[in-house]
Amino acid sequence: MSEKKKVSCIHCGATNNYPVDVLDKTVVCGRCKTVLPKPGTVLEPSPEQAARFLRSARLPLLIDFYSPTCAPCHMMHPIVESLSMRRAGELMVMKVNVENNQEMAADFGIMGVPTFIILSNGNERDRTSGAMSEADFSLWVASKV
Repeated sequence: MSEKKKVSCIHCGATNNYPVDVLDKTVVCGRCKTVLPKPGTVLEPSPEQAARFLRSARLPLLIDFYSPTCAPCHMMHPIVESLSMRRAGELMVMKVNVENNQEMAADFGIMGVPTFIILSNGNERDRTSGAMSEADFSLWVASKV
């Protein structure tokens, strides 16, 4: 039996078991048949997809609010990507460019970037702002998920 990791469908939010040994093939949602993201993928959905995903996703979600002109945001990108791969199956990771998605940033009260928010079942568990070491960031996420 192959190893499976949980992923949430970006379209309907259903939690699916993604077989790890078929990472080179297309896997679709069991509910809506939308192509699923590979485990560990950092999602960058459109504003409409993000709104739908936030309402329906059941796996914990780490949201990275960033700006492409922000040096601390660039420092955090590899750390966020590494964490997403390590925690694949346990949480989903989504990046939100605040310059392209000002409405969502305003809805979450984002005052500076980078800001990281952890949601569980649509409810905010915690948030933190600013760059930090990979160890500190990983410990923060682990304590909230």
